[in-house]
Amino acid sequence: MKIENLELVNEKYSIFSSFVEGVEADAQFTFSAKDSLVARGFEATAGSMILKGYMPPFDATSIRKMREAGGFLLGKTNMDEFGFGTFSVNSAFGIPKNPFDIRRSCGGSSGGSACAAAVFDDHVSLGVSTGGSIACPASFCGVYGLTPSYGRVSRYGLIDYGNSLDKVGLLSFRASDLKKYLPIISGVDDHDPTSAVQPDLKLGRKKLKSVAIPREALEGSISKDVLKYFEESIEILKGMSVDVEYVSMPVLKYSIPAYYVIATAEASTNLARYCGMRYGQQEGDLTAKFDDYFSSFRSRYLGVEAKRRILLGTYARMAGYADRYYYKAIRVRGAIITDYKKHFERFDAVMTPTMPFVSPKFDDISLMSALDSYKADFLTVPPNIAGMPHLSVPCVSSEGMPIGLLFTSAHWDEDVLIDIAEKWDSAFDVRHADVRI
Repeated sequence: MKIENLELVNEKYSIFSSFVEGVEADAQFTFSAKDSLVARGFEATAGSMILKGYMPPFDATSIRKMREAGGFLLGKTNMDEFGFGTFSVNSAFGIPKNPFDIRRSCGGSSGGSACAAAVFDDHVSLGVSTGGSIACPASFCGVYGLTPSYGRVSRYGLIDYGNSLDKVGLLSFRASDLKKYLPIISGVDDHDPTSAVQPDLKLGRKKLKSVAIPREALEGSISKDVLKYFEESIEILKGMSVDVEYVSMPVLKYSIPAYYVIATAEASTNLARYCGMRYGQQEGDLTAKFDDYFSSFRSRYLGVEAKRRILLGTYARMAGYADRYYYKAIRVRGAIITDYKKHFERFDAVMTPTMPFVSPKFDDISLMSALDSYKADFLTVPPNIAGMPHLSVPCVSSEGMPIGLLFTSAHWDEDVLIDIAEKWDSAFDVRHADVRI
């Protein structure tokens, strides 16, 4: 769809939390950005009512670089509150709807970004991944989703979920956009020390020749349809002269509990700054004691999932429990990284399905428990907790719905993923959503 009638498009798909009508005449390209990335001229809420009204005075580094390259920021996309979710249903400003079936989820937490990439022609969107928040919506919306190595893209200007996990990446319907825009947003940034030690991005250096498939990743609750099309995708890879081998990575089964301990511990610390006195909402009884003001304000403006993760994270890092949970989770993360590195000595990439099922309907999501939603991320969490670059490519559809295939490469080896995207794009006819207004 051409970029026009954004108000009507947004009424149907709830892509944006805020947007502008009309594109500047001298714009070389358009892009959108997840609402956890701050931008001048746009409200930044991270999907939370507690930040409503916050107008940042600067651009996130990734947005600044896109603008300097000639890009026009179309709008800020809807997301799960602070990135807390798998289906983008935890947003205070609208739940994005899947362009293939509006009764279904776009995935989360970068759901609006994936929807924008699927709906608009010649459009790229910036997403943010903590435990799979780029790959999951890319899979559900039938687009390419690239999550770079941790530190490859500056996090400056990002409203953080988990500081040691968050990564800014790209979503687009076109594989060629990944190669075009990754160099633009990458690079060392003096504002972000985690970007200081990265090697230069060099594309075209490595090609995909071999792939490892962890047996343990296929032993989870994966739907028959996803397994069927995953196996067909393996044959497509073999047709590309790529060696495919099944391997054992038993440590992967510990990734979900380790991730939720680390992520929620960091989130509970990050969200402490939202106390109703500096950002966004500031309507409260200033005569109250600070603890009373703080508690009543957060109780009123934070969503259920945000409160759940704050409580879990605070508990995990309390004195007496940190050794039992948080530091043990850190050791598990180290074991996961070691296991990946061992396999990257022989293989160029590790491959799994992206999500264990096609995008679920909102009625089915409403019946899921919080634990059910957390478990749905068991394929996307391992590369995220390891900080390794990964790519979701659109696979064949089941009953008209997209399925994703996830490739993970070694730290700083994004060039392998770009090669995969280009090869996949030439071998597989990616189906575009039938968007109508």
